Amino acid sequence: MADYELIDTHTHLNDGKFAGKENEVIERARQAGVTRIINMGDTLASSQKAVELAAAHAGVYAGVGIHPEEIYELGAADDDQLAAWTEQPRVVAIGEIGLDYYWEKDADKRALQRRMFIHQLDLARQLHLPVCIHDREAHGDTMAILKKEGRGLRGVMHCFSGSWEMAQELYKMDWYIGVDGPLTYKNAAKLPEIVEKFPLERILVETDAPYLAPVPMRGKQNEPAFVRYVAEKVAEIKGISVETVAKQTSCNGVELYGL
Repeated sequence: MADYELIDTHTHLNDGKFAGKENEVIERARQAGVTRIINMGDTLASSQKAVELAAAHAGVYAGVGIHPEEIYELGAADDDQLAAWTEQPRVVAIGEIGLDYYWEKDADKRALQRRMFIHQLDLARQLHLPVCIHDREAHGDTMAILKKEGRGLRGVMHCFSGSWEMAQELYKMDWYIGVDGPLTYKNAAKLPEIVEKFPLERILVETDAPYLAPVPMRGKQNEPAFVRYVAEKVAEIKGISVETVAKQTSCNGVELYGL
């Protein structure tokens, strides 16, 4: 058992890759000091699974929402379903929502992503919940939408891949950045430099499991227990103890998501 506690604020134990193994993965996370886990939804089915996992396991929470890669024209029934789930005690966010221009090149489908991103931001506002944002190669449109349509909302830019300028904008908005396995990669580009300068009070540690396993687990299926490698890398970059990182990022997760 680690001598510090961590929160994996973004994972997907609701992914099919974990089917039937959720209990053991949660137990391994606990052994590694990861006492709380937030599963994010990316479809209605995965959101439902996230809600079920939260109901079944102490310390497990859920976000519900439709990911930009899975998006379609949401109707009243979809909104009602998402809203109904948020009445459950451990559903703490609308997420994972946002824009993905890496996978989607079609102009009409990108326009649909933008409309439904705004739609889900509005839903989060009505439900008084924070949001978890997916932004891949769509920084300009993501920030433009958040500034215009995200007023009054708080949230995290999950798996942050933007510029230092973008990080500063998010800080001014009282938002968080989420850091994941890519922080530990050789090709981490400008992310380590941003993490070094960005206030620890606005950083969340995430795995995005089963994807993006951190070094030294790269190539393996990622899981919440591995979030400690992300925390260790943050500590190394900032020249502070991993205990300090664990304590502050846990406070941040509690503060944002009301855990």
